[in-house]
Amino acid sequence: MSMIPIKRALISVSDKTGLAILGEGLASFGVTILSTGGTARALQGNGVAVEEVSHFTGFPEMLDGRIKTLHPRIHGGLLGVRDNRKHQTQMKENQLEPIDLVAINLYPFEATVARPGCTLDEAVENIDIGGPAMIRSAAKNHRWVTVLVDPEDYIRVLAEMRANQGAISARTNAELARKAFARTAAYDAAIANWLTALDKENTPGLFPEVLTLQFHKHQEMRYGENPHQKAAFYKDAAAPGCNIANTRQLQGKELSFNNIHDANGAFELVREFTEPTVAIIKHTNPCGVATDPDLTTAYLRARDTDPVSAFGGVIAVNREVDERLAKEFAATFLEVIIAPGYTDAARAVLAGKSNLRLLELLVPMAPAKTREGILKMDLKRVVGGLLVQQPDVGELRAEDLKLVTQRAPTEQEKRDLLFAWKIAKHVKSNAIVYARDLTTVGVGAGQMSRVDSSRIAIAKANDAAQASKREGNPVAGSVMASDAFFPFRDGIDAAAAAGATAVIQPGGSIRDDEVIAAANEHGMAMLFTGVRHFKH
Repeated sequence: MSMIPIKRALISVSDKTGLAILGEGLASFGVTILSTGGTARALQGNGVAVEEVSHFTGFPEMLDGRIKTLHPRIHGGLLGVRDNRKHQTQMKENQLEPIDLVAINLYPFEATVARPGCTLDEAVENIDIGGPAMIRSAAKNHRWVTVLVDPEDYIRVLAEMRANQGAISARTNAELARKAFARTAAYDAAIANWLTALDKENTPGLFPEVLTLQFHKHQEMRYGENPHQKAAFYKDAAAPGCNIANTRQLQGKELSFNNIHDANGAFELVREFTEPTVAIIKHTNPCGVATDPDLTTAYLRARDTDPVSAFGGVIAVNREVDERLAKEFAATFLEVIIAPGYTDAARAVLAGKSNLRLLELLVPMAPAKTREGILKMDLKRVVGGLLVQQPDVGELRAEDLKLVTQRAPTEQEKRDLLFAWKIAKHVKSNAIVYARDLTTVGVGAGQMSRVDSSRIAIAKANDAAQASKREGNPVAGSVMASDAFFPFRDGIDAAAAAGATAVIQPGGSIRDDEVIAAANEHGMAMLFTGVRHFKH
């Protein structure tokens, strides 16, 4: 393996993380360090000798620092091919000296435009020109030049230099070059996205004229939705927070495409709740959800909503899994569990289920309304294009509700209505959710007719009651949530016949009066939200 000795380095960074370690480490190998402005001062403050770039080039910094490194002595030193005789002759004739390592991170454009009230002038001043140029020059000539764009790589490079008398392998240089080109691509994308979203008054908008995205391959899947489809999971480069991509797998078989999809759906649902909550997902739809101060009780109630569908399901919880809950999990065949954490005793119990995939969050649990991501948007691919929308993360408060019936809901009904409403948002449309005592009773999903979804939810509730030999009407005393308005009164009639006592829905149908009249006839309470939750 060819090794490239590091004799001269250029360091110019906005983010000073790890700078002293890098500078001191390079200096210990006798590397000549070129630097600029604040980076040079920071290195000197740590006792690291540097040569100013303006001295090296013989050309002063000018135009408020816009001209510093855009000079043939810099780019010639980076781009010259060391084993090309013509290059070497020209470099010698023009007094171009090789630069073997570049450590650059760019003006903080992304952080600047993320600040509320950022102006066009502020954004433009934070567009780096010399930095990307040097990164690209070094990365292009990576056979001879080491390029560092991430402080996390400083220790790795210094360790390799210690192991190889101050030299870096061509393989490492190639890996770092790929990372460098990805970084400049993301930087240019951020600039283009922001600038092309400006309106005629230069006010930032939501949707750029040119949308460029970057995702990093997180892992390859065993297969896609079906075994004949290959698949991979890519991580949003701009979403470092609380999400399915920021988990680690503690045990179990390799994750599949469907595992990730379902785990994401379950996790996004439990993020709706601050109270201890369990969600069970099957084929992206909730089949059981419950909230209770005791998480094990919540799980058992969620499972009893639809024990048949819970078999082979995916579970998300918003609290740490303890031994007692783990034993209940172990009693049913499950595909995936995602949680903020697991006690040692819980891990020991679940270790007996060697195929069960355990996912643990790498960041603290955060509510859904804080979801991060590129443009903070949801993306849906269609053939030939991409649909982009704001995420459906609005929080409905009790004071936002509009009472439209003669009878108001009781406090318990209101709690159950808000509970069911949160779940309906995560059920494929048309969505109907029956709930009682902060537990799902029946869920109807994805039907072409809303009344059909209601019938399916009732049938699910009856099937679960029969399977567990529970007596009485399982829907009696429950409330119903609908993700969209009722176009006819038949949905309300069906809910009343099943035993539901209260309804929550968006309202807005041309037949709202008929629907409200039906609720009043049945003595039901009904709340309008004014918000629809279609999910396709």
